[in-house]
Amino acid sequence: MTAPGRTPAPGDIPVVDVVALGESMVTFLPTRPGRLADVPSFERAIGGAESNVACVLAAAGHSARWVSRVGADGFGDHLVEAIGSYGVDVSHVRRDAARPTGVYFRTAGDRATDAHEVAYYRAGSAASAMTADNLDLAAVRAGRVLHLSGITAALSAGCLELTRELTAPRPGRPLVSFDVNHRPGLWREAADAGRALLAPARRADLVLVGEDEAAEAWGVTGGPDAIRELLPQPTVLVVKQGGRGAVAFHPGGRTFVPALHVAVVSPIGAGDAFAAGFLSATLRGLPVRDRLRHGHLMAAAALTVPGDLAVPPARHHADRLAALDEAAWGRLRLGPGWTRTAEGAEEEVRTP
Repeated sequence: MTAPGRTPAPGDIPVVDVVALGESMVTFLPTRPGRLADVPSFERAIGGAESNVACVLAAAGHSARWVSRVGADGFGDHLVEAIGSYGVDVSHVRRDAARPTGVYFRTAGDRATDAHEVAYYRAGSAASAMTADNLDLAAVRAGRVLHLSGITAALSAGCLELTRELTAPRPGRPLVSFDVNHRPGLWREAADAGRALLAPARRADLVLVGEDEAAEAWGVTGGPDAIRELLPQPTVLVVKQGGRGAVAFHPGGRTFVPALHVAVVSPIGAGDAFAAGFLSATLRGLPVRDRLRHGHLMAAAALTVPGDLAVPPARHHADRLAALDEAAWGRLRLGPGWTRTAEGAEEEVRTP
């Protein structure tokens, strides 16, 4: 497999490695455990699947652009400034004076279990009003890769139509990466989600989906091979199997890489980090096995910090770990701080 090629940018818009389009929200994280009703104060952060991918890629040395809409308010200012601080191009983010920036609050529990609460205030947000007519589509398409997710498709009818437009076949289309990112709470009916997510998944070049997501959205319970049967069109299909690992279907066949042993601090943001790691290695033209391994390593960085975003390992550090033989890969034990590679600092990576 080859890395995605660089396509000419329309007009004077520079071509970047990855363009990520989607909603980002201001996130309020509790200062202590407890119910939302009992937590007295929160710390502000940012959260958004697509902007997370852009931030991780920029931190890993790639050129990245985030395209979206935010309100003409202080929260919108914060999102643009915070995401831009990672080195992401935010010059094509549009401001909406009539609609607010989305926000959400969550408890300190595990969002992947029932031991949590999340309160979204995103209905009618500026991002939910995204359409092909109110975004700069030239900037959206000026990338080697265009990264989208199923979250955008769930925000509104206009956003669903935008997703269809961006995944439609057309001359000069960048490589389209689609993370299914099924969020049942964003859809009125489960059947709506299944139908809406299937079309862009079949039209994308690279698709990432969890086994659990495929079961919820499409009722597919036969494992990776059954998901590939449902989605034969993408050149590359990555099926994530949670703690077991991930399988990639590609023109050369089928490749499985087991997940790492990680001391998990929080699972939030791990899926976005995995996507960023896989895309980073894809842009570099690495073999499929190493693309999966870089996905696992980026996910491990996110799993060992409390927030959505983590500082990724230095490229030489990640490359060294991705090149380990199968036995050494299986012995890796990663905990908080493992990405530190400062000169003179001992790496917190054990291969017993």
